Amino acid sequence: MLDMPTHPFTSMISKLAAHTALSGQDFTALAGLPHSVCLYDQGSYLVRAGSSFDECSILVSGFAFSYKITRQGLRQIVSIHHPGDIVGFRQINVGTADCNVQTLTRCEIATIRQSTLRGLASHRTAIGNALIANTLIDASIYREWMMNIGRRNARTRVAHLLCEFAARLDAQGAAPGQPYKLPMSQAQLGDALGLTAVHVNRSIKGLVNDGLVTQDHRIIAFPAWDRLKVEADFNSEYLQLGGQAAMSGYS
Repeated sequence: MLDMPTHPFTSMISKLAAHTALSGQDFTALAGLPHSVCLYDQGSYLVRAGSSFDECSILVSGFAFSYKITRQGLRQIVSIHHPGDIVGFRQINVGTADCNVQTLTRCEIATIRQSTLRGLASHRTAIGNALIANTLIDASIYREWMMNIGRRNARTRVAHLLCEFAARLDAQGAAPGQPYKLPMSQAQLGDALGLTAVHVNRSIKGLVNDGLVTQDHRIIAFPAWDRLKVEADFNSEYLQLGGQAAMSGYS
């Protein structure tokens, strides 16, 4: 594997290599993709619904989110993008974008042409397989989110998303069980969970009062992780974190 701690594709390549055996040549080919890097302020649009483009955005740092808007103007957040995610990859073989993507925080974004990534995937089978695996894991996360919104109560929904953030951040190298800064407001959490901000606030306060989480503004910590997992009905298998989840107690 390449030693490239400061390369903008490090997180993306690590994510692709987590479930597919990539050769040294594969790593070199991915690291050598032509790209440009830009900083985006919080709230910037990366993709607009209905737009057509030939670019993919690699999230180098920060967080972003995809969402759809109803005719009545109500927003549903459908996914959270973490460092290493390929934003816009869903449109690589189809037409226009079906949802908006905005930055949750200040983000560093590396941009590559879809046609370049598509060509690399077609010439290097392992990279193509890694991209397919990545897409299947995204689909698994969508299914879990559907379950969360459709069959869990407000408190469990909130607890589950807090657990998901913890597990995904740990997989990116954060120390297991450490507090993290939640990059979403209570209104944004509500839009992701099908709840009002009032329900989110009440649910978080209930988890705090029961000693399952602690909160200092947006800093969340887990003094009773095992109990919280039960409360959240959380099992990290849908995230496909592999051995990292087991070692850290997130499975």
